[in-house]
Amino acid sequence: MTPILRSLFLTVSLVGWTAGAQEAPKAVPGEYLIKFKASSGGPALAQSKLQGKANLKSTFPGLGVFQISMKAVADVEELKNDPDVEYIEPNYILEKNEIEPNGPVERLSYEDAIASGYASSNPTMYSQSAADTRVSESWSYQKPLSASSGKIIVAVVDTGLDKNHDVFKPVNQGGTGALWRNEIEANGVPGVDDDQNGYVDDINGWNFISNTANFYDDDDHGTHVAGIVVGAGLNIFARPLDESKIEVMPLKFLAKGGAGSTANAIRAIYYAVNNGARVINNSWGGSGYSRSLQDAIAFAYDRHVLVVSAAGNYGSNNDSSPMYPASYDVPSNLAVASTSRWDDRSGFSNYGSYSVHIGSPGEYIESTVPGNKTMKMSGTSMAAPLVAGMAALAMREAPGLSGYQVKQLVMSSADQVYSLEGVVSSKARVDAVTLTSAAQNMSTAAASQPVYKAADRSPADDGASAAGGCGLVQSVIKQGPGSGSGGSSGGGTAGVVVGLLMIPLILWQVLRVRDPKSRRKFERFKMSSEIRVQVGDRELVGAVNTISEGGLSFNTDQALEKGGLVTMRIQSPDGHEIIEVQGQVVWCEANKSYGVQFANARQGTLAMIRDWTTGMIKS
Repeated sequence: MTPILRSLFLTVSLVGWTAGAQEAPKAVPGEYLIKFKASSGGPALAQSKLQGKANLKSTFPGLGVFQISMKAVADVEELKNDPDVEYIEPNYILEKNEIEPNGPVERLSYEDAIASGYASSNPTMYSQSAADTRVSESWSYQKPLSASSGKIIVAVVDTGLDKNHDVFKPVNQGGTGALWRNEIEANGVPGVDDDQNGYVDDINGWNFISNTANFYDDDDHGTHVAGIVVGAGLNIFARPLDESKIEVMPLKFLAKGGAGSTANAIRAIYYAVNNGARVINNSWGGSGYSRSLQDAIAFAYDRHVLVVSAAGNYGSNNDSSPMYPASYDVPSNLAVASTSRWDDRSGFSNYGSYSVHIGSPGEYIESTVPGNKTMKMSGTSMAAPLVAGMAALAMREAPGLSGYQVKQLVMSSADQVYSLEGVVSSKARVDAVTLTSAAQNMSTAAASQPVYKAADRSPADDGASAAGGCGLVQSVIKQGPGSGSGGSSGGGTAGVVVGLLMIPLILWQVLRVRDPKSRRKFERFKMSSEIRVQVGDRELVGAVNTISEGGLSFNTDQALEKGGLVTMRIQSPDGHEIIEVQGQVVWCEANKSYGVQFANARQGTLAMIRDWTTGMIKS
């Protein structure tokens, strides 16, 4: 054991905090996503395992993942226990993150939007939101379009797009030219997969519901989101329209009404990455943890793509009640909360001082809707695409940066706002001018990012707050937390050194849920008692420092095995009782801390802790 890890102050968190107001996970009835282990024998073995138990609906080529329809619920448990199965999980339903209006919302023509005062036709002004994001000020600083500085592709994974809207028409038809164009298919033979990407005639995007190239928006949501993305770089209400520096790749997986399946979301994300998108906007989510969706976002991370995800509209804390994909701990996943024109958190917006990263205007945003109209919408759905558009424009200024690096720039360049302390990790709202300037200062920088490996958790672990932001220590020890090694080898011990230097004291904030005013979920009490930690066949002895219903902190004179399974035996202050909990050592990237993630927190254990803390001094 290296001296680096000795005297490690360790925090232990008990999962299973009370969920927020969001709904329980919904799933497509009877449908599951199953992945077989790489060493299991390939598709032939998978088919034999599924025979008689499930109908195969589709496959994810090269991933070992199958979308299946189970014939009997009992067979699901049998497959879960099959040693050849890596995981099996429900095909969760995901929904748009838009606030439904209380009454009718006016759909305006371009002329009416200007006449009503909702928007400005001045090409140098930004009027989609009144918040002080300095969007229009940044335009004069940005590089012009040229052969050496082209457009950045932003995939809008949503309800589709009205490509005939003026804003998205080609430049030669008076539009911005913002619609992505697959030149190989556009210049190819109709009915033929000319670029051999598995999709026929995908000239401008794809519909993953009907599996066709018709991605027309029958809901308004996707077109509205796309207009916000494009509006980050030009005034979409000005006439004539300027040419866009962003291309929108419309990928429809949400049907009319704004709901879609995890399986189709995954297909859309892989399509976006494989077809050149540098930014992916996800203005949707759900409360069901999906390992396969997390793997898809990790796939984007490995290829330096930035993923921007709406935090959700339940007004709840994502630290304790995760919303996916916003709560996945993939380092290039940027979770966005909604703010008002005065920069405070929108009442509907989810928040999280660890798991939500940045604030962005999301109230009464005027943008495009089908039928060549505009309309106001609110939600974190509207907050995320402004960040996606700003980030894409920053990538034009520094094209060598990875999505992870751009995420850091977005957060570090944002305006610090007192009202966002305890609401988002950056305590800030996006700012276009400082982001553009920061990107220009890194115009020649090369891509770098830490190596990431998803935590090996069961899909049944929904609601485990630590899992939303923690990865196994094994991956950090091998690669180094925040090392920026970009995948290079040999950085294991150095990575641990960097990680430990970043945290002079391991924070136990990960053990507690905080509301926007940074209040503790559970009162903490000082405690002096013995603790015994079983690591394999070794038993470490230490002392408890503090304890609460949310968890405890302790220290030992030896370090725990990296990523090992541990059994905690905690003695009561009077020495008459002992509780025992099992867990696994994890690294929480969001909190830059080590901890132990428990599979279960029994109510009896929590009740015992409450009895122990009666009469104790608060910490």
